[in-house]
Amino acid sequence: MLSKRFFKTKNEAEVTFEFQHPQAEQVQLVGEFTDWQPVNMKFNKKERCFKLKQRLPNDQQFHFRYLVNGTIWDNDHHADGYIANSFGTENSIVNTQRI
Repeated sequence: MLSKRFFKTKNEAEVTFEFQHPQAEQVQLVGEFTDWQPVNMKFNKKERCFKLKQRLPNDQQFHFRYLVNGTIWDNDHHADGYIANSFGTENSIVNTQRI
């Protein structure tokens, strides 16, 4: 799930990435904004999901995916959209345009 917070004085949005997976012991966020390098997400015991906040420039869209336990690729089922990638699957899209 994605939630976004826009700032009045900055040209960026704070995006909170939230992800749940039944077998997940570790989840990493991998995307264009991380140069496709995995970034560890923190497990929130109370909400029983993995979370990570990331600041991104406004009025752009970025491709990303989740890497579960270092081997399973998954998309955000509440992403702003999806687009085919060169591996025959799809990437999730986060859009930072104000609505």
